[in-house]
Amino acid sequence: MMVKRKGFTLIELLVVIAIIAVLMAILMPALNRVKEQGKRIVCENNLRTLQLSWIMYADENDGKIVNGEGGFNHSSGSLKEIAWIGHGWGDNWDQPNAAYVGTLNDREKKEAIEEGALWEYVKDYDVYKCPTGRRGECVTYAAVDAMNARARTGTWTGGNHVTATGLRNGRTVLWIKRRSEISSPGPAQRMVFIDEGAMTPDSFAVHYNQRGPWWDDPPVRHGDGTTVSWADGHVSHLKWKAAETIKRARDTRDYYGGGGWMPQTPEGLEELEDFQKAVWGKVGY
Repeated sequence: MMVKRKGFTLIELLVVIAIIAVLMAILMPALNRVKEQGKRIVCENNLRTLQLSWIMYADENDGKIVNGEGGFNHSSGSLKEIAWIGHGWGDNWDQPNAAYVGTLNDREKKEAIEEGALWEYVKDYDVYKCPTGRRGECVTYAAVDAMNARARTGTWTGGNHVTATGLRNGRTVLWIKRRSEISSPGPAQRMVFIDEGAMTPDSFAVHYNQRGPWWDDPPVRHGDGTTVSWADGHVSHLKWKAAETIKRARDTRDYYGGGGWMPQTPEGLEELEDFQKAVWGKVGY
């Protein structure tokens, strides 16, 4: 007597496969969000470590903050400052996608980190890079202009002139040289580092004395925003709210030679102004 074996029919098998596919379609976005959330936490921890090292540097240098103009170590004039990080970008850094990172090898990029003034405090290469940084990058963070970084035309007023090397004739509370100068608004409202997504020359720029355009493009990291650190040591995710800001950030995600974009909506302009105030403490228009 033959015993019949029980098994799936073809129809039943197809139904099971279809159910699995539906479940995967439902679960994958949630899993991706969890994965991205984990990377964001790592990024925030990295920035928190860099921010604490920034504070430690000031504490050990009579309140003077580290030079924020990444890759440009001043060796002349009255400053004689070493930038927080060395020159770690390739010659064609402003090209789309990841093409520019090939002009420097990994050892050269790591040496650039070691040349920085903060290496003494943070001797861990991984801290200088967000886990979602572009392939081949060793640094994704930048200091903002106002924190003793790049001097640019249009970011100072009157006789408080800042030269191309960072030297000043006069004094301005806009261009922070000491932690004690961060007073109005206080340190909790003054931005220091931003996750830019890749290493580009000098520092992250934004106008002071005019309402737009964006100088550097708004970065989009970990969702529709980016991770930033503040002078009091805390870190937060700065989420863009204006639809046009999010679109611009997404459109320039893999291109760092852009900039000069002007928001067209009240929401976009308000968002830019809020960012300017976080960098400079106030606006000059």
